[in-house]
This record gives sequence, C-alpha cells and structure tokens, in this order.
Amino acid sequence: MEHLPVEVIGNILSRLGGARDVVIASATCRKWREASRKHLHTLAFNSNDLPPYRDITPKQLEILITQTIFQTTGLQGLSILMDDVDEFSASTVIAWLMYTRETLRRLFYNVRTSPNVNILEICGRQKLETLALAHNSITGVEPNFQRFPCLKSLSLSHVSISALDLSLLLTACPKLESLELVNLEIAMSDAQVTVELSCPTLKSIYVEAISLDKFMLEADSIERLHLRDCALELFELIGIGTLKYFKIDDVSVIHLDIGETIDNLEVVDVSNFTIIWPKFYQMISRSSKLRKLRLWDVAFDDEDEVVDLETIAVCFPRLKHLALSYELRDGVMHYGLQGSSNLENVMVLELGWTVINDLFSHWVEELLKRCTNLRKMIIFGSVSEVKSHEECQILANFTSSIVQLMRKYMNVEVHFEFE
Repeated sequence: MEHLPVEVIGNILSRLGGARDVVIASATCRKWREASRKHLHTLAFNSNDLPPYRDITPKQLEILITQTIFQTTGLQGLSILMDDVDEFSASTVIAWLMYTRETLRRLFYNVRTSPNVNILEICGRQKLETLALAHNSITGVEPNFQRFPCLKSLSLSHVSISALDLSLLLTACPKLESLELVNLEIAMSDAQVTVELSCPTLKSIYVEAISLDKFMLEADSIERLHLRDCALELFELIGIGTLKYFKIDDVSVIHLDIGETIDNLEVVDVSNFTIIWPKFYQMISRSSKLRKLRLWDVAFDDEDEVVDLETIAVCFPRLKHLALSYELRDGVMHYGLQGSSNLENVMVLELGWTVINDLFSHWVEELLKRCTNLRKMIIFGSVSEVKSHEECQILANFTSSIVQLMRKYMNVEVHFEFE
C-alpha cells in the first residue's frame, strides 16, 4: 500500500462515498492524510447514512462539515443531503459553497437554511455540470448574471419557483441535456397555472408529482420523456421527431400531444392511465421502430374499445419486448386474439392480471403461439390475503395449466412475480 501513488489514494478515498469514512480512512498515515487534502475530488454528507449526525446539534454538525470541507483542495463533487436536520446557518453554508465553487463539477444540495441561500447567485458562471436542488426556493432568476455555461443536468425537487423563473433558468443553461422536476411548488401569477419551457439541447425530462393546467415543452433534441403521478389539463411536446422513449405512469391528463413526427419512438410504456385508444393508437402507430411496448393497468375511455394483437403485430414489426396486463370486462378481453399475424421478433413477454379467471391461461397460451421466437416470459399476479375456495381453485388450475403449457416451450425461461 505504501507504494501507491498519492493520486491513486485520492481516487480510492473519493469512492468511499460518506465523509465519515473518508475522515477515518485518511487517518491511516501521513500519506493518506495528504491524499485527502490534495487529491480528494468527491465528498458526501448524508444525515440518513450516518446515525451519529442525528445525535448532535446542527451547530456541531456545521463545524464538522466546515472542518472537513476546508481541509480539501480541488473538490469536484459535493453532496450535502440533510433531510433530518432542521436548519443550518446561511453564512456557514455560503462559506462552503464559496470555498469549493471554482472547482465544483457536481453539487447535490438539500439543506434548509435561515435565510434561504441563493445557490444560483453563488454557483453561477462557474464550471458546474450537475446541479440537484431540494427543499429550496428560487426567485428572481437573471439569465445573464446567473448563467451556467457548462451545466448538463439539472434536478429540482420540492423547490418553490415561479413559472417565469423556471423558464428563465433553462435559458441560463445553454448546454442542458437532462432535467428532473419533482413536486415543484409553482408560484401562481394568475388563476391558470401554465408552464412554458424551451430548451433546444434538452435530451431527457422527468416530471413527477406536479399539478398544472398547461405544460408546454419545446425541445428539438428530446429523446426521453417520463411523466409520473401528475395532474395536467394539457401537456404538449413541440419537437422535430427525436423522441425515442416515452413513459407515462399514473397521470391524469385531458389533452396529451407528444408531436406528430414520432417515427423514432423505440419504447412506449403506459401504466395506470386512462386513454382514448383510437387517438393514442394514431399517435404511436407510425412508430415502426418500436422495440418495447408496455400497456399496464390501462383503462379505456370507451368501454367498447379493444386493442387486438393483430394491430400490435402489424404496426410494430420490430417489437422485441411486449408487456400487457390482462383485464376481462363483460366477457371481452382488452387485448383480443383476433387475426393471425405473429409477433416474430418478440423475445421478452410480460403478462399480468389484477383479477384472475380461467380465461387467463388460454390468453397466455395464445400469446405464446404468436411469439414464435420467445426467450423469456414473466407473469405478474395479484394475490389477496383472503381467498375463497373458488379463487384458490382458479389459482390451482392456472398453475397446472402453466406447468403443462411450458412443457411445450422448454426453450422459454419463465418467471413468476406475485404481490
């Protein structure tokens, strides 16, 4: 160990993660202390990972963090996540950021202070590439002064910000590629809450737990779009057909528009969502490059709507991964077995039920016949705590049917997941 270059020791210490482990390890010898001072590039403080943090006062914790940070030179990654700490002194936190800002590339910041610390003002016009803010407030964004010329990834969680400031913040990030917005508190300027964002370099956006009237995004380079647990009246994506990954989970939206030119879509993942199938199908039907299609716990706006496997097979010839949850309503399966076209390229099949009956085994068998080159099948099921004799018998019959069925498909790997 004593022959290791001091730079290598610095890399080792940087991969320990927690600041407490770094401090302990750096006490090994003089050489390791030198590595922690001159070659440590990543440092993380997390109140959840270190129980002792909860046994000391915020003031004592401030002193410990200050001593640790000020013993380093050239930090590139700094993570301060203090969920369980009430408040820090703003002047102390500002000192940490001022000391490290010129070399920082990654900042993960979840600290409550009194008064609020303006991260944008302190870290703007520096070399920051990743910024994740939580439990903070952002006001009065000045794109010309608070500019982030190198920022590629921005995450805002439980942050209070106005729609205008959010738009201006994106303008201040000319190289932004990844954006996460989680449970934002959008300040209202009028009765209708509208967010309009424009970012020509954006490639990925994740939006969770946000309620808005209108959300409009203009992004000509967008490749990934994920909406989760949101309530929106209108969501509109304006782009030039670069979208490859579209996922929507437990979202209430009246009008959804992800653009007309979506020929490059490779993944569509829809769950816990009510759709108007003709409109949704029209939206994705031109996606001939689709590799994965997941329709899980999907409700149809019209009770007479049925999605048949023939439509899926014909429109998505390159499909390799298909996931469908089974629902029988009024004797009609949502994913009907009409037609004769095979899903020749499907190699992974995920099937599930919420309420099982004897028709489920038949549905599984028919799908296996259609997927002629299948390699793996995963069956998801919901099993309640209290079972009647009839329900137990149905489950037993299903188990027997699957055992007999899989004897015909020995080359298919089968997994079961129950909840």
